[in-house]
Amino acid sequence: MPPSRRDLFHQQEQNRRKSSWLLVGFVFFFAWIGFGGDVAIYLLRDDGLTGSYRHTIPFVGIGATLLAAGMAWSAWRWGDTQVLWSTRAMELIHPVTPEQHRLVNVADEMAIASGMPRPRLWIIPDDDLNAFATGIDPASASVAVTEGLLQQLDRDELQAVLAHEFAHVARYDTRLMTLVAAMVGAMALLSDGMGRFLWQGGRVGRLAGGRKAAGLTGRGVGRRGAGRAGAGMLVLGLWLVSLLVAPLISRMMAMAISRKREFLADATAAQYTRNPGALIRALERLDTARSPTLAIGPGAAHLCIIDPGDRRFQRWKGAVGDLFASHPAVEARIERLEQMGG
Repeated sequence: MPPSRRDLFHQQEQNRRKSSWLLVGFVFFFAWIGFGGDVAIYLLRDDGLTGSYRHTIPFVGIGATLLAAGMAWSAWRWGDTQVLWSTRAMELIHPVTPEQHRLVNVADEMAIASGMPRPRLWIIPDDDLNAFATGIDPASASVAVTEGLLQQLDRDELQAVLAHEFAHVARYDTRLMTLVAAMVGAMALLSDGMGRFLWQGGRVGRLAGGRKAAGLTGRGVGRRGAGRAGAGMLVLGLWLVSLLVAPLISRMMAMAISRKREFLADATAAQYTRNPGALIRALERLDTARSPTLAIGPGAAHLCIIDPGDRRFQRWKGAVGDLFASHPAVEARIERLEQMGG
């Protein structure tokens, strides 16, 4: 078996394994948020007073775990549909314009070159130049391109961009990155929702205040009650920190996953087309486009061939750029492609 094929199968298996661990980790995080909240409520409300509320049934943890399991299943089943819907992409079924016919013809060529079925094709109503692939496997994959990319790239450059996206599909990058996109959105929604709840309702202050009052008036509280209150506040603090940092950590994880896979997809695209120069020209044209791709939100940025938002971090060298950029610098990608072209 050629080395390139061995590498492909290795990447596929690795991405399948990472996808499974990602789903498990997502459910465990929500379980911690739920059961951690239950523990904090139990410690802060267990004041020993007759008739006072005692939190004995962990309904928050049970509800959060069931919610996470449902969201994980939804991400697996409909994650690609959700991403496409968020960009207002329209499926290309019956091509009408010359550009649409060219897109279908080039996609057919890349399907033959990659040995995969042709993905469903979508067009994003945006004048910027960008593209992405999504789907859990090659049989259900989709490739979306912006109207701007369809209009402004020549045939060889369009072929190179599609080859890049086909490479992501072949390596099962799309499964992993689609799941990450869904998880990033869920984390942001959870953090925003709980933040609004705590801010508007003042739950934390009233809970802590009620516990303090119970400590002053309840019988048998003393040091034991103070210790429970301290432990409860510690768990509550960790719980709040988890909610605050979860969106940032999930976004940074998505960026790291994307950066590592762009170089491999570029190299595989050059193998499919036997024309690394076309991908170099395409990347240069995409990079010089000054306007952001407004139709694609930050939660799906790591899916795209180039960052659809503010690309200033890509131009930063060193640890800062590596930490915040969703894609490697275009200059670095071009340098590797030039080495491939001899």
